[in-house]
Amino acid sequence: MTVDGGHRSGRAPARVVVVDDQTVVREGIVMLLGLLPGIEVVGSGGDGEEAVRLVAELAPDVVLMDLRMPRCDGAEATRRIRADYPGTQVVVLTTYADDESLFPALRAGARGYLTKDAGGDEIVRAVHDVLSGDAGLSPRIQRRLLERLSEPEPAGHAAEPPDGLTLRETEVVALIAEGMTNQEIARALHVSTATVKTHINNLFAKAGLKDRAQAVRYAYRHGLAQPPGRKRG
Repeated sequence: MTVDGGHRSGRAPARVVVVDDQTVVREGIVMLLGLLPGIEVVGSGGDGEEAVRLVAELAPDVVLMDLRMPRCDGAEATRRIRADYPGTQVVVLTTYADDESLFPALRAGARGYLTKDAGGDEIVRAVHDVLSGDAGLSPRIQRRLLERLSEPEPAGHAAEPPDGLTLRETEVVALIAEGMTNQEIARALHVSTATVKTHINNLFAKAGLKDRAQAVRYAYRHGLAQPPGRKRG
């Protein structure tokens, strides 16, 4: 990351909270931001639960949010922050620029999305852009959004998932309906068991589910899975 970029002339510094589960990375970002004009770091945390708590306590202007974190991931934390504390904007700062990371974060309410190779000037610009009501997206992310918008919609495209579930969450609940354990789901989706647990916690919260039996019924009711004996051939 390089250090450059001006600040909003005559305006108070943007109050920023940094959230990243890797201590060395988090401290490095805090140190970098401390060198940048127009930015004041008011707090930092290690997961999405801490992000929500810090926003409630500190009312920052912007949260710089990592995505893949324990307990509560960045997308879910963003959704909760934007719902409960709309005065705080979220800029994702992550290693990942794949669709599975990008689109859930934007749907959750993130106004900016940067990868961790962003320079200091790019971070400052993104923070100030979202505070001005604009999108703080890196050129790479802008290109991906344009590419996605230009892709033809597949034939028979299904309706949007119910209750704001992400596509990955619908996959998880469908596999639950097939009787898979968390470990089996992790192997099927090529992710960690911890990631599966995060998806399950998120989809249970969104859909108001209490246990796996309810999740199975939910999957059948919304056509996310087929009951035994009714599999499509």
